[in-house]
Amino acid sequence: STMFLVGLSGGIASGKSTVVAVLRELGCAVIDADVIARQVVQPHSKAHQQILQHFGTEILLENGEINREALGSIIFSQPEKRRLLNSITHPEILKEMLKQVLKYFVLGYRYVILDIPLLFETRGLTRFMKYTVLVYCDPPTQLARLMKRSGLGVAEAEARISSQLPLEEKRRWATHVIDNSGDWESTRRQVLQLHTRLEDSLDFLWARLAVGMAVAGLGGLVFLLIRHFIS
Repeated sequence: STMFLVGLSGGIASGKSTVVAVLRELGCAVIDADVIARQVVQPHSKAHQQILQHFGTEILLENGEINREALGSIIFSQPEKRRLLNSITHPEILKEMLKQVLKYFVLGYRYVILDIPLLFETRGLTRFMKYTVLVYCDPPTQLARLMKRSGLGVAEAEARISSQLPLEEKRRWATHVIDNSGDWESTRRQVLQLHTRLEDSLDFLWARLAVGMAVAGLGGLVFLLIRHFIS
């Protein structure tokens, strides 16, 4: 059997969720890193209990879930707390991601998309992907969309965008780019074209992926997931 991984990323307000929706509509296998990061810390989970032991109940919302903003403010100002959080959540995230990759392999999928918001922030992760896809939009469009979506002023929106690597820089690293600067139909056509190319690609053996994971591990990937979870 052959199967390969495709890393999908973007920037804040670049429209990655729109692209993912089209991919799912096409029946593609998509593993959402952000969803996994949230799932592994749900109430009554092993990671949730350990986080409470070390960070206290003041980081909880009324429904028992972890307040991401409260936890984020703690770990960003205290590196040792960030390392502690990573040590709690890394193993759980790793297990769930591997479980999902194996599930899609057994089901016979040609490729699996790993939706990783901070994929390009650490270049080392891209070596595990046969292809990398960036959802791009031009800077003025990105700024306008973020302001409209979040109700932010210009300065606040620009600050959030500048906290990430510029889309122009990520664009140079991606093997494929979906330009989401235009309308939905234009984006959809690009996703359909990409899907066709990926379906026709058969040159990445599962064995190579498995060996790579076994040797190098997924520590870097898990670290990025945690960074996104608390951001």
